[in-house]
Amino acid sequence: MSMNLLERIQDPHDLRRLQPEQLPQLAQQLRQFILDTVSRTGGHLSSNLGTVELTVALHYVFDTPHDRLVWDVGHQTYAHKILTGRREQMGTLRQLNGLSGFPRREESPYDSFGTAHSSTSISAALGMALAAQHKGERRKVVAVIGDGAMTGGMAFEALNNAGVHPEADLLVVLNDNDMSISAPVGALNRYLARLLSGRFYANARDAAKQVLKVAPPPLFELARRLEEHAKGLVAPGTLFEEFGFDYVGPIDGHDLHALIPTLENLRERTGPRLLHVVTKKGYGYKLAEADPITYHGPGRFNPAEGIKPPAVAPKPTYAQVFGQWLCDMARRDERLVAITPAMCEGSGLVEFTKQFPERYHDVGIAEQHAVTFAAGLACEGLKPVVAIYSTFLQRAYDQVIHDVAIQHLPVLFAIDRAGVVGADGATHTGAFDIPALRCLPGFTVMAPADELECRQMLSTGFALDGPAAVRYPRGAGTGAHVDRSTLNALPLGRAQLRRESQARAGHRIAILTFGPVLHAALQAAEALDASVINMRFIKPLDVDMLRRMALGHDALVTVEEGVVQGGAGAACLEALQGLGLQIPVLNLGLPDAWLEHGDPAQIMAACGLDATGLLRSIRARFPEAGGEEPEPRRRAAND
Repeated sequence: MSMNLLERIQDPHDLRRLQPEQLPQLAQQLRQFILDTVSRTGGHLSSNLGTVELTVALHYVFDTPHDRLVWDVGHQTYAHKILTGRREQMGTLRQLNGLSGFPRREESPYDSFGTAHSSTSISAALGMALAAQHKGERRKVVAVIGDGAMTGGMAFEALNNAGVHPEADLLVVLNDNDMSISAPVGALNRYLARLLSGRFYANARDAAKQVLKVAPPPLFELARRLEEHAKGLVAPGTLFEEFGFDYVGPIDGHDLHALIPTLENLRERTGPRLLHVVTKKGYGYKLAEADPITYHGPGRFNPAEGIKPPAVAPKPTYAQVFGQWLCDMARRDERLVAITPAMCEGSGLVEFTKQFPERYHDVGIAEQHAVTFAAGLACEGLKPVVAIYSTFLQRAYDQVIHDVAIQHLPVLFAIDRAGVVGADGATHTGAFDIPALRCLPGFTVMAPADELECRQMLSTGFALDGPAAVRYPRGAGTGAHVDRSTLNALPLGRAQLRRESQARAGHRIAILTFGPVLHAALQAAEALDASVINMRFIKPLDVDMLRRMALGHDALVTVEEGVVQGGAGAACLEALQGLGLQIPVLNLGLPDAWLEHGDPAQIMAACGLDATGLLRSIRARFPEAGGEEPEPRRRAAND
């Protein structure tokens, strides 16, 4: 297909020079470009295919970047990036030093607000609208939020606040992509949307308000309610009207002939207003339309063939190990219930939903509610398991403290995506859960080194009478054999000696690892002839093992896939101080910086957490440990 139209668009100013009848062709070319690009780089596909026409219409009608465009979550902004001068960079999408998969303020002036978490757009857009008013600047502010993000409580907090600011020049576009184009979304509804968004309706309504203001209050209130319920007969907007928004829609979000005039009408109005558009995920690519979940965030694939299963079965992911454990434990213990904040597939819960549907709760994108809901279940004797990404657990930290930890309730947190996540970058990196949780009294925190330990630690946490967390990384493990016939727990707070140094006095190094970084440490230890301890438990820490290592070695090194500040290494320093032991300690972990997006192995290497990086850091800190290269592993020990 010729890219003539798309190649002419270097920024939205070029887009606005097109005639309206050219826009459908541009949208078709844009959609094909997105499909071709994502099939080569991987990334979010279904959501981006579904917002092509909406993106074209918004940039065509509004004077961006002077007018602010705020995207919720941001995984639907590839068309936005392409139309705002980044088309030639799309081949670097989500790669190291390439384009981010989400909006970033430092990447483009058209990215007015950086995002990647849900339900923030209305709050940010309201702030921008009121700031413009405060500074005396005339600009429009548009927030684009999906129906999924509307399940987040923060979105409703923002709606509630925006409704008391009738002076805010704010348009919220509700992108409803969870339903098909229903019967009302046709010629009649399009006419009604244009009518309700136009000046005639707005002026007539305002005139009626002025007349009725002198009438008795009951009559004015009756007229107001009659208007709302009359609109409710043709559009499901009563809820938003109650928040103080002028509601328009729903209209077909793929129909540019409907979108453009409606947005033009809404542009000329002020005050909080909401446009409800209906789109279809994966639109224009039949495979993604039929299975938007599979095509939500695919890797590289051939668009002509679609996503094919790999020829060789991959190693099980940690999420799959968790899902298997969850089903196995549920069969043993009827008290188990599973909770997820809209992450069923990503957290490995699909099979559980089939086997135990009555014990499965997807609460939507509502992390705070998920945690307190779990606390309520635990109060009544159930054993809730909250499956949540590390980056999303941050959003419910107050609830973890007040509703679970203080009450010492037996809630198990299965924390996925702990540590480096790769292509999603800083917004999704699970860097902060260790400091956040280990400071809470009575909270057990564990970090498995492989899939088997992950299963064992889940059993350990589930058996406890108080709160516990198991943090594990994204993707596959080492291929460790997992025996599904057992649900054995680990001894609480016991570390594991994995390699014992035979180096002479003055050169003995002990490496204490937390999580899968154990395997890089074992490789580095061969060159150093260092001892290696799989600490397993961040809290309670194995103080006896720590004392033994400190007394038998000349220096200690801690390694974790999390921030060093307040992390597991810091816990070791605190314990050593409590023991009255003084020994040189090197703490290694994620740097005090926001991690870029890219291949996870590249990011780990850049952080110095691969075997080469560990060896380099240890030798730089302890030069006496960098003597002769030893022979292959002399002795390994397990207890």
